[in-house]
Amino acid sequence: MSTSAASLTQLCPAPGSRVVVVGGCGSIGRAVVAALCSVNCDVAVLDLAPSLKKYPPPTGAFGLSVDATSEPSVSASFADVAKRWGAIDSLVNLCGYKHDLKPIEAFSTADWDDGIAGNLRSAFLVSRAAVPLLKKAGGGTIVHVSSAMGTQGREGYGPYAAAKGAINALAKTMARENAPAIRVNIVAPGLVDTAFIRGGTGRSHEDQTPQVDVESYQQAIPMKRVALAEDIVGPILFLAGPASRYMTGQILYINGGSFMP
Repeated sequence: MSTSAASLTQLCPAPGSRVVVVGGCGSIGRAVVAALCSVNCDVAVLDLAPSLKKYPPPTGAFGLSVDATSEPSVSASFADVAKRWGAIDSLVNLCGYKHDLKPIEAFSTADWDDGIAGNLRSAFLVSRAAVPLLKKAGGGTIVHVSSAMGTQGREGYGPYAAAKGAINALAKTMARENAPAIRVNIVAPGLVDTAFIRGGTGRSHEDQTPQVDVESYQQAIPMKRVALAEDIVGPILFLAGPASRYMTGQILYINGGSFMP
């Protein structure tokens, strides 16, 4: 990536940047993909096959089916990316989902393991697969979408909060291991009005009643509303682009002021 002063005016990845978006069919993922395509990036959208069928990638992007908890599936998807591009400039990881809200003692071991796999194992697998392709490009960026719950916790979100906290540690470890060529940062949203609060795109019915009392929740937010998917796009693109060139291992909290560490 360029280190010239002029690059600081580029607040998102440069045109022609090769960006892999894992979980690109979710509400935030679709908004990120659309924004990347609008600035003429080349985008690979990796997601579950049902999600890709329901939300086909827009012009300027292509889709690849992946189960991000499966090592063979992740390896095959990134091998396809390598065949098309040879290298990549950025990875954006939005993969994750939650279970029904309940206290820790009510989780079965199977549900706990599933939650850790869907959020943490997936982050490890896609990060590991991306690093060699980023190195082939001479360096690049990884942006993990975590959650404020990974820092502060919240009742009922046991495996999800635990996994997101671990993703923060994973990203910081990778930031140290791969500097200066590869920067690794985190965007940690608060509650976002997406299918996620109903269970998660591709894994549940998106028209289900939210498990969160959104009205009560937003009254406790200084900005007096929950986030929209579009509110998360700018920080992700900033961390993926050259204007954040001196940032690595950092967490950007995007929550309307509900959590101020």
